[in-house]
Parts: sequence; structure tokens; C-alpha cells
Amino acid sequence: MSSSVTATTDNRPDTGAGLLLPVPDEDGAPFWDHAARGELRIQACADCDELRFPPRPCCPHCQSFAAHWRRMSGRGRIWSYVLPHPPLLPAYAAQPGYNAVIVELAEAPRIRLVGNLVTAADAPLNSVDPARLRIGAPVKVTFHTMPGGVTVPRWLLERP
Repeated sequence: MSSSVTATTDNRPDTGAGLLLPVPDEDGAPFWDHAARGELRIQACADCDELRFPPRPCCPHCQSFAAHWRRMSGRGRIWSYVLPHPPLLPAYAAQPGYNAVIVELAEAPRIRLVGNLVTAADAPLNSVDPARLRIGAPVKVTFHTMPGGVTVPRWLLERP
């Protein structure tokens, strides 16, 4: 998802075992803490108010180290997507036809988040028919807690 998130897998023998999981670092931890509460928040500079993602200690616009986390509406549009073939890891092979989307946030078009388009927060990654994927399709965020305990943003079509 970003350079501040390291990929790992959860190899526990329950649903979702082997899927990639984020490993929060110091700069990105608040993003994941807010996600666990069902909030989509993006880091903003406390001095110039510019949003920045991925989270980092210094504002790339004014070089300030002061930051706060701004709540977003959770709405956006599909900016790009891919249907991985072959799947990246064996756990993903169990969900053929899954997608990975890049979502451009409605109120911050320069901020783009990676996730999956699903029919419900806890639905399988392949729950959306690939024929329904369209660049520009309006989406809204939902949150799913992975087996390892981290909560990740997922995306729902605004008009199912």
C-alpha cells in the first residue's frame, strides 16, 4: 500500500490465512488505528494543511514536522484496477477472479489508496464480478478485520 507498510502474511489456519497483511510503522500506525475504529483518516500537515499519503514525518510541501489526521468521507472513484493472473500467493489462488483496485479519494484526488472491491466488508476478495469493474466507478470505504487482527479498508460500489 505504501513504502511505510511492509507486506507480511498471516499463516494461521483460519479464513484469510496466507493473505498479505500490512505491518504498521511509527508514521503509519495512526492510519491503521483509525481504520480499526471504522474511520478513514489521512495525514495532513498541521502548518500548510496539505494531505499526504503514505504517512511520513515531514511535509513534502513545506517541510514541517507537525501533522494531524483528517477524517475523510470514505468516498472515491476507481482510478485503476487489476485482476492478478496468476495469483501472487497460494492463498490468493483459492479466490480466483479477485481484484486489486486503486481508489482516488473524492475530497483529495491526489491521494490514492490500494485495496479490493467487494460486495460486503467480510465478503471474499472475488465477490465482485470482474465485468463490473470500471475506471471512474464511484465507491465507498468499508472495513474488514483480517485474521491477524489488523483492520484494512476495502471498497464497495456506490451503486450496486
